[in-house]
Amino acid sequence: MDKMSTTKPVVAVFGATGHTGRFVIAELLRSEMTPIAIARDAAALSAANFPELEVFRRQATVDDAASLDRALHGAQAVINCAGPFVDTADAVASAALRAGIHYVDVAAEQVSVGKTLEKFDEPARQAGVAVVPSMAFFGGFSDLMTTAVLGDWDAVDSIEVMVGFDSWHPTPGTRNTIERKSVGNLMVTGGRLAPVPSSPAQKRWNFAEPLGDQAVVEVPFSEILLISRHVKTAELHTYLTQVALSDVLDPATPPPKAADAMGRSAQHFVVEVVARRLWHAKRSSGCSKANSVLQALTRLVKFSMLKTFWQHSDPTIRHSKSWRLDRSQPHRKRRVTRTKSRRSWKCLIDRLVRVDSIGDYTT
Repeated sequence: MDKMSTTKPVVAVFGATGHTGRFVIAELLRSEMTPIAIARDAAALSAANFPELEVFRRQATVDDAASLDRALHGAQAVINCAGPFVDTADAVASAALRAGIHYVDVAAEQVSVGKTLEKFDEPARQAGVAVVPSMAFFGGFSDLMTTAVLGDWDAVDSIEVMVGFDSWHPTPGTRNTIERKSVGNLMVTGGRLAPVPSSPAQKRWNFAEPLGDQAVVEVPFSEILLISRHVKTAELHTYLTQVALSDVLDPATPPPKAADAMGRSAQHFVVEVVARRLWHAKRSSGCSKANSVLQALTRLVKFSMLKTFWQHSDPTIRHSKSWRLDRSQPHRKRRVTRTKSRRSWKCLIDRLVRVDSIGDYTT
């Protein structure tokens, strides 16, 4: 499929032939979107066996800006699934801004996420698009969990994010990221970002089933940077199960194997967030019910389609009472929203997060 002719939303996937990229392509098709599968290797694209009449195939590399521009032509958004993201995020996000489309990635590395947020925040605002790094299990999901557990608390004394795996079979991309040493090493202590000590904290944690009681060690991921940007807390720490850390650092650990018809592995995971303020704490235990990057992207694409409709619609429709302009921030580009169907980020949290237990208790 190489001729662009579709009425469905079109989403480009950079790194489409990798482990994560293949899942994203499949989810896009299930969501009735048209994927553009982009890979650095033409042979890998051919070998991927994507549905011929449903998926566009294009080759591009991060060191060839023109190839990225051609690959993103016709897309409304791009999902970057190609790690290490410290090597790819800058080039793909830059291409997205040149094309005037949204950028989302699934980075777990603090180094990449920090650079992306710092470099593209203002340019994205000026371009009227979203640049959203780390919208995946590490980073975005933990950030959404934190938002859910905080509720009406506007500041806390501490937040602990407990990431539980019963095993971790690393993909080639994960191996490459570890070799590049781009994961990062920052936590929040005393209200400031600071390096994790050379001998990181360890403890035991009783996760929800099926993990149960596990040894955990402090291992910071991208959620530290995401949460600290919008939550006021004196302490913010992420812990990972020791068994998962041992697996991912062991060169002999095999890559994940498909355990069902959808290609998913048999690995189990759970995220728990504990927020403390004075003598009270809130604890939430959950797991993803849907693909977080696809849910976020769907909202971005729908908003883009709404904006396009607004720009090209008849003036009598634009001025009808069922539509209104958001004038709350006149210094920024105004957004148009439908009064009865406007959705907040809480809708995304409700869709992605299953909260098994949440409440106050005295510590």
